[in-house]
Amino acid sequence: MRKIAALYSGNSQHFRCLNEPKYRRYLSEIIYLPDFAQHSLDGIDVLFVPSQLHQGLVVQSKAKIDAFLERGGAVVIHGPQPTSWFAGQKWEHRPTNFWWWLDKEQSSGLVLTQPEHDLFTYITLEDATWHQHGVYWPPEGVDILIATEDHGAILYVDKVSTPGTLIVTTLDPEHHFGSYFMPATERYLDGFLPWLAEGKL
Repeated sequence: MRKIAALYSGNSQHFRCLNEPKYRRYLSEIIYLPDFAQHSLDGIDVLFVPSQLHQGLVVQSKAKIDAFLERGGAVVIHGPQPTSWFAGQKWEHRPTNFWWWLDKEQSSGLVLTQPEHDLFTYITLEDATWHQHGVYWPPEGVDILIATEDHGAILYVDKVSTPGTLIVTTLDPEHHFGSYFMPATERYLDGFLPWLAEGKL
């Protein structure tokens, strides 16, 4: 099983999510973000960057994260990232419709672009469907796994921008699970973390 370290901002949603026993068992370490600069990543395979971290502190840690990727590590990035700090990042903000699912005529607008990918033996598209905050427009050669109907990336795996692996998504499951809101986020985490630990990245 891969060794995963998760960054932690100190907010209640992160605390509840990362310390939930069924998720905590997949985490070798939880690192308090203000202490990250002094924290070693030796022996860690995957760095998990939750949604809604303090962007200034994340940017201050860019060199450390870049060095981890240079060593071949995997970095998981969740949620909107309006501040540029990782390779190949091109974020487009879009207005969020939190209540689209209340209208039976509405569609989520999401599609699986590589349904054969190993991730989808752990989760379904429905598990990764709640609402959107925007899209990424990643570099050529990455594997886009979930996209909008106009081809904006919701979840992609980038093995071309660095010697490591970037797993990037606009989804913000830790925030919603930690807020006791949005059942799909629990199903997503129930599958995503085991995939991260044991699946084919």
